[in-house]
Amino acid sequence: MTDSTVAAGGGRRSRVRLLILLLIFLLTTINYADRSTFSIAGDAASKDLGLNPIQMGYILSAFAWAYVIGQIPGGALLDRFGTKLIYTLAIVLWSLFTVLQGFSGFLAGGAIFIGLFAMRFMVGLSESPSFPGNARLVAAWFPGPERGAASAVFNSAQYFSLVVFAPLMGWLVHSFDWHSVFFVMGGLGIVAAIVFWKLIHSPVDHPMINQAELDYIEAGGGLIRMEDKTVTKSAAFSWANVKQVLGSRMLLGVFIGQYGINVLTYFFVTWFPIYLVKERGLSILDAGFAAAAPALCGFVGGVLGGVISDLLLRRTGSLTVARKAPLLIGMILASTIIACVYIQQEWLIIVGMALAFFGKGVASLGWAVVSDTSPREFVGVTGGIFNTFGNTAGIVTPIVIGYIVAATGSFDGALWFVGAHCVLVIAAYFLITGRIERLALKTADAE
Repeated sequence: MTDSTVAAGGGRRSRVRLLILLLIFLLTTINYADRSTFSIAGDAASKDLGLNPIQMGYILSAFAWAYVIGQIPGGALLDRFGTKLIYTLAIVLWSLFTVLQGFSGFLAGGAIFIGLFAMRFMVGLSESPSFPGNARLVAAWFPGPERGAASAVFNSAQYFSLVVFAPLMGWLVHSFDWHSVFFVMGGLGIVAAIVFWKLIHSPVDHPMINQAELDYIEAGGGLIRMEDKTVTKSAAFSWANVKQVLGSRMLLGVFIGQYGINVLTYFFVTWFPIYLVKERGLSILDAGFAAAAPALCGFVGGVLGGVISDLLLRRTGSLTVARKAPLLIGMILASTIIACVYIQQEWLIIVGMALAFFGKGVASLGWAVVSDTSPREFVGVTGGIFNTFGNTAGIVTPIVIGYIVAATGSFDGALWFVGAHCVLVIAAYFLITGRIERLALKTADAE
């Protein structure tokens, strides 16, 4: 992301949008850490609580059931009440339900499975406004030529989260017990909610921004007045608008592509640490550190993909070329996850996974595309629909892998399942999506 700080009129621009991006990045890091708490604590918890692989699969998927259900309502709440209020409430709620999971050891019998499923479900429901909220903040705070990199930065937090928190959570399980993971991560989220409430404002209302930066964002297509009451009123939810979004072939391809990309994401944040322990024989402490290596490569790939995309946009002027080229390259690299079926050495497994998740990071431009293509007055809901499709993978992936592992006693079929979705992503973007441009909603009068 490049930024000359001198405005056309000679004044120096403030750079408050970079502070906003840092805050989004840190929040998304905590967000993904809370999603992956049970994958890190899961092996120890499953032994302690007597859970089998199929039960684990359903518990790991519980987050996504609720996350999918909450996407469109969450987006509608963002468009109706604004990002600051709804996002802050979301952080508080998902953090409280994360803490509650730490008390699941007090349950007994069938209540253990039901209780964990319910608490994971509520974490997912509470987190549902988060990524549509991120998309709204990026659309409001960043001009078009910076949007790819900005979206890539907050999206890459999913990898950075495991770089930082997988070793920490592994150490907590090793040094204390699996309950401590939920207490520490939930408490951290409460602190993050307070910081978010203090620092997040609309561009036109932020006390730290100057007019030069405001003009720069608006001139580049930033929706700086998105949070205004008049804009919010015009963005009232309607099923007719949802139908137009779903009827767009361009957006449908983007939605399907996000489902395929998220199959890789959910393998990584649910079964991957368990795979390292059960299939590859690592200790939980070693697995926490081993999971950090592919995560770091995914982080680097995610940032690099956004930078390359914005560079291509400046060079070619084509959103289609800028967004699709990194995606193609990234998905080809990600498909190498299948090679791990045939590799025996532990260090080569980590290298193979690192390459796959580097590629997945490069290809993870979906949120940039949503910021580029969403109807101006329907960004929250469009982001919610996008995330609904994408996180259906969070329901499918943990359950399918649970059944594969239970039936075969091996993760080989699971890796083939994940790798096949790389081909689906390429097909969705190159056979369905077509030209990438902002969708204009038709009004009732126009129709």
